[in-house]
Amino acid sequence: MSPRDSETSSRTQPAKPALPTLRARAPGIALALVLGSLGGWGAAALALPLPWMIGAMTATTVAAVAGAPIAMAQPLRTVMVAVLGVMLGSGFTPEILARLDEWAVSLAALIGYIALAGGAGLFYFRRVCGYDRVTAYFSAMPGGLSEMILVGGEMGGDARRISLAHASRLLIVVLSIPFAFRWLDSLEPGDRPPAGLPIDTIPPLDLGILALCGVVGFVLARAVKVPAAAVVGPMLASAAVHLAGWTQASPPIELVSAAQVAVGAAIGARFAGTDLRLVLQTLVQSLGATAILVTVTLLFAGGLGLLLDLDARALVLAFAPGGLAEMSLIAIALGADAAFVATHHIVRIVLIVVLAPAAFRLMGRRDSS
Repeated sequence: MSPRDSETSSRTQPAKPALPTLRARAPGIALALVLGSLGGWGAAALALPLPWMIGAMTATTVAAVAGAPIAMAQPLRTVMVAVLGVMLGSGFTPEILARLDEWAVSLAALIGYIALAGGAGLFYFRRVCGYDRVTAYFSAMPGGLSEMILVGGEMGGDARRISLAHASRLLIVVLSIPFAFRWLDSLEPGDRPPAGLPIDTIPPLDLGILALCGVVGFVLARAVKVPAAAVVGPMLASAAVHLAGWTQASPPIELVSAAQVAVGAAIGARFAGTDLRLVLQTLVQSLGATAILVTVTLLFAGGLGLLLDLDARALVLAFAPGGLAEMSLIAIALGADAAFVATHHIVRIVLIVVLAPAAFRLMGRRDSS
């Protein structure tokens, strides 16, 4: 590590505070949920795209940056993300199985996407932003937020900057993509399928099957250490029961809206307790990094669109540098193929979690030889 790297790392690496208990964070969690619900209601009243998640995310982010003591309970987020996983799994039908071979080329292209996007991001964070090598590398990865923060911190990177870089990327992408599609694609409201049915219209047996999908899917996925277990496990379990024909139901709309509020509030809560200057600096830096990632996304989506008979919206969302749950929700809101989008994001996350740390260690050996 160069003197500049050492100086940057020592200057930006914060002391690790003691984690507060869940009871101590309860007021902050309640505040985040109240603000998120109000933000979602306001966004819905304004007829904004994906209102409950975008409204909650915007309200809590503004509050966090302003210094409000908001927080999010990880168990609550896990439950709500599992709800979204069950909802995504309900979109898998027997017709989709017949189309899996059509996705082979675009799934294989994810390897090239990760290499190009990650390499360009690494150069940007290293040369333009002046991050140390470890922090720049794990900040540049287009996905795997939790895993990149954990591994990057263990390898000597600035975990706070890595966390803020990924949270900022997610914030910018989720805020911009739905509006971009609305402005450029002129989608009519009728093109968007409903997010679900009211809870009182769904038979209790179907509700029980969906609940089991969430619980069993998450427990099994966590037991075998599947990345993003809270969404991937329930999604796979739900896909299995829907493909088997055991149920055709989706989670009720009330629960889906609550899940969107929780996911949006969790994104905003990531900015709480952080120095305002660091947050603003990272947001500005992430604008450049996100612009690079979106450019690479459009290159791959455009190129694959010329080669394959696939929906352009689905391709853009499948390669967009956002989260699995968030991009899949946007796909549902826009009437795109959510199963296609979710499958690509799962493969992208697995590739990043498996390959990114190994590639970094290999780069380190080459630098030291």
